[in-house]
Amino acid sequence: MKLDTIDMRILAELQADGSLSNVELARRVHLSPSPCLARVKALESSGVIARYVALANAAALGLGLNVFISISLKSQAKQALADFERRIAEHDEVMECYLMSGDADYLIRVALPDIGALERFIVEQLTPIEGIEKIRSSFALKQVRYKTALPLPATG
Repeated sequence: MKLDTIDMRILAELQADGSLSNVELARRVHLSPSPCLARVKALESSGVIARYVALANAAALGLGLNVFISISLKSQAKQALADFERRIAEHDEVMECYLMSGDADYLIRVALPDIGALERFIVEQLTPIEGIEKIRSSFALKQVRYKTALPLPATG
């Protein structure tokens, strides 16, 4: 889908506040409601807009510990990777999981309430996963920046 300046403005507004009504969104991007809604529907059907979510405050929910865990597997065979990915996706604490290049095979970010929960997660959830060779944790001391809005390319 070829995106124009108006599509980018729509995306910017929805990334900032996905709960905007169509009427308010149309006002902000200087369109009438009907063409605005048609553009939003086109962005959704093309997959540019993947979904709408409410972002919860982790600290307010008692999840003040952000931990990045590097995981190396014994084997990088296709089935071993698929098995690990299936197992790691079962855990609600895992906020993100990336297949990496370099020393670690995977990098995951977990949101947990405290160190005790981290210990339980590693011992009871991670170590039983078949094929894990090494686990290394790094703690986020302070969140310097957090955003969910993607940078939008310039149109032209």
